[in-house]
Amino acid sequence: MSNRFFFGGSDDSDSGEDNLPFPKPLSRAAFLTPDFDPATYLSSLRNRHQTLEDLRTELRTRSQDISKELLDLVNDNYQDFLSLGGSLQGGDEKVEEVRLGLLGFKREIEGLRAKLDERRKEVDDLVAQRKAVRRQLQLGRALCKIDYRLHELEQSLMITPDEAMQNKDAGNDHQEINEGDEDSDDSQEGNGSTSGLIRHVGQYLLTRREMERIGPHNKFIVQNQARMTKVKDTILLDLGNALKQTSGRDDQQLITLLAAYRDLDESHEAVQVLKERLS
Repeated sequence: MSNRFFFGGSDDSDSGEDNLPFPKPLSRAAFLTPDFDPATYLSSLRNRHQTLEDLRTELRTRSQDISKELLDLVNDNYQDFLSLGGSLQGGDEKVEEVRLGLLGFKREIEGLRAKLDERRKEVDDLVAQRKAVRRQLQLGRALCKIDYRLHELEQSLMITPDEAMQNKDAGNDHQEINEGDEDSDDSQEGNGSTSGLIRHVGQYLLTRREMERIGPHNKFIVQNQARMTKVKDTILLDLGNALKQTSGRDDQQLITLLAAYRDLDESHEAVQVLKERLS
């Protein structure tokens, strides 16, 4: 246990008061801790054998000593403080130079940013133009494909370009001619004709879906509606001829032809042909 008291030196005085224990001086290190708290520090002195007035006197003396030390420190370094202020003279010019340099750098950055924004806008416009051209190119390819399929159908169905603008009367003449040749067609030719008709129906439906995907307001689609109508009418005429030539024992061919009518949304036309066949 550390000794909290010390005794007076052994001098010639033999008085009882000189030999009484005195508390040790307050440690200076205790005031230098980062988390120093006055209340906590005072509570740690509860076992110190010293009156409150003596403790106040000692603390007041310690405060005065610290103030004197601080004043001495300022006086000792006053000349250094003055020389430091003198060395800072003329610094405003350097600060102004730095400020002007920063302003110039800021203007350069703003100029580069403006150019960058302008270039970004140009790139965005070019990208938008490229997308528009690509859409137009895809549209052109789709239209060319539709025209090619229509041309193939017209050739397979032996439709001339002038016939696309005629009414259904010419188609009725075509039906009468085909009916006149019914006796010369055998069952094998009929099966081949049926497969060709089904192929024509599939090509027509595919072309119609492509035209619907593009939209009814496209100028090319509007101009070629007459061709599509003529192709469909010709297919229906050929389906009617094939349906009339179908024998009662060939159920599979009959079902195939009726399915083709259904795909064309012309089931009522098939019913009409069957009625004419049975009449």
